[in-house]
Amino acid sequence: MEHVIEWSATVPTAGSLELPPDPRALDAIGRNHSLSTALADLVDNSIDADATQVLVRIVKIGERLTSLYVVDNGRGMRPDVIDSAMTVGGRREYGDDDLGHFGLGLKAASFSQARNLTVMSRAAGHEAVGRRWRLDTNGSRGFACDVVPGEFAESELGRDWGIELGPSGTVVRWDDVVAFPATDDPRRVDEFIDHMITSACQHTGMVFHRFLEQDRLSVDFDVHEVDTGFVGPPIPVTPLNPFGYARSGRADFPRTLTAETNGLKLAFRCHLWPGQSGNPSFQLTGNPVNHQGLYFYRRDRLLQAGGWEGVHAPNPKLRLARVEVEIDNDVVGLFRMNPEKSRVNVGPEFARLAALARSDDGLSLDEYFDLAEAVYKESTKRSTKRTPMVHPAAGLPPRVRDTIKREIPEKPGEDPIDIRWENFTDDLFFRVDRDRRTLWLNKRYRKMLLGGKHGGLNDLPLLKSLLYLLVSNVFEGNHLGPKDKDNIALWQTILTAAARAERQ
Repeated sequence: MEHVIEWSATVPTAGSLELPPDPRALDAIGRNHSLSTALADLVDNSIDADATQVLVRIVKIGERLTSLYVVDNGRGMRPDVIDSAMTVGGRREYGDDDLGHFGLGLKAASFSQARNLTVMSRAAGHEAVGRRWRLDTNGSRGFACDVVPGEFAESELGRDWGIELGPSGTVVRWDDVVAFPATDDPRRVDEFIDHMITSACQHTGMVFHRFLEQDRLSVDFDVHEVDTGFVGPPIPVTPLNPFGYARSGRADFPRTLTAETNGLKLAFRCHLWPGQSGNPSFQLTGNPVNHQGLYFYRRDRLLQAGGWEGVHAPNPKLRLARVEVEIDNDVVGLFRMNPEKSRVNVGPEFARLAALARSDDGLSLDEYFDLAEAVYKESTKRSTKRTPMVHPAAGLPPRVRDTIKREIPEKPGEDPIDIRWENFTDDLFFRVDRDRRTLWLNKRYRKMLLGGKHGGLNDLPLLKSLLYLLVSNVFEGNHLGPKDKDNIALWQTILTAAARAERQ
C-alpha cells in the first residue's frame, strides 16, 4: 500500500539565518524606467517637497555628455532625514498629496539611468548635506553610501541654476549616465539632446499638465557646456493635456458616468475629440490610435495615458474616445500603482463598476463607444487628401520631422532633403542643391538669426520649416522648369534683402 504524506497547514522551521541582499541588486532596480519616466519620477519627488520650480540640466564636456542635474526649490532635507531618503526601501513620512510609498523612487529612477547618484540638499535653518551612491559591478562596496562634505554640497546648491533656491532646495546629480550616447560625434550628440529633451518635455508635460496649467510648477531643461561655461537658453516644459481640445466632437460631451457597488463609487468622465485634429494634445507622443482609453489620475498626476483595461478592446474607430478616471482614497483599493508610478493595475471589481456606470440620463459605456465610432466615421467623410511632398531629413528636429511625416504624405520616388548651413562667397540667403538633395543656408546670417543662442544641427526650426514649405517642391522631378527657376529667383531676392535688413 502506497504511503500517503499528510498535508500540513503550517511549515515548521529550525531557526533562522540573516541573509542580507546582494549589493548588486541595486543594479537591477528600476529596469522598467525610460529616461523620460525616470526624470518624471524625480520631478514628482520635487512636487512632494513643495517645489514650484525644477531645472533639468545636461552637462557636456567637449562633445561628450557626462552628467545630469535635477534641481528644485523645494523645502529640502534636514541632516537627520537624508540618510532615510537615501536608504533603499527606506520609508519617510508621506503627505496626503504624495504619490510615493515604496521608498524606491529616487534610487530606482536614478540607477536605471546612471552609475552614480549624488543628492545634496538644504532645509531652511540647516546646513547643506550630501550623500552619494556609487554602483560597482562586483558589489565589493556593499551598501556603503558616501558622505559628501557640506562645503561641496553648499557650493553645488549655490550654482547659478536660473531658479531661486532661497534658504532651501535640493540638487540631484547623476554621473556616469549610461543613458547618454558613448560618442563625441557632435551630430549624434546634438540629435540625442534634441530627442531626449523633446521626449522628456512631452512626457513631463503630460504627467504634470495640471500643475503646469495652474502655474503651480515650472520645469525647464538646459545644456551646460563646461569647456566654454556657456549655458543654453532654458527650454520650458509646456502642459500637454490629453483633454485639451477647443471644441468637443459632440456638443453634449464630455459626460460623466458613475457607478456604485459594495460601497465603492467611481466616476468615468467621457470625452470625444473632434475628428482629424492636429492638436498636439490629441497627437500626444505618437499615433492617436494608441492613446484611446482610460486616463487615470491621482493627486493631479497622470498615472496612465490610455488603454481600456478590459473594458473594451483597442479599436482604431475609438481613437477619439478618452475617459478620465480619478483615483481617490475611497476607491484606491480598486487599483495598484507600479513602483515607477507610470502604470495602474486594476482589480476585478473595476470591470464590474465600468459595466454598471451610467450618466444621469442613462448613457452606458457601451453606448458611449457606439457614439465615439459614429463621430469618427462622420469625421472621415469630411477629410481631404493632402498633396504629397518631399520629406525633410537632417537639419530639422525629430519632432518637427515626425509632425511633417504625420501630416503630409511623402512624394513617391523622391529622396528626402537636408537643410544645412554653409559658408557662401556671396550674400545670397539660400541655395538649392538638387544634386546633393540639400537646401544650403548662408552661414554668415546664422549668428545674427540665433540672437546669441547656441547653434546646432537642428537650430532655428521655425525658419527652416518655413523655408522647407516654400522650396521643397523644387526638389521634385528630373529638372527645374521655367516657373521653378523664376520662383527661386524671386524668393532669393526677397529673402536676401530681408536678411540684409535684419542684419543692419
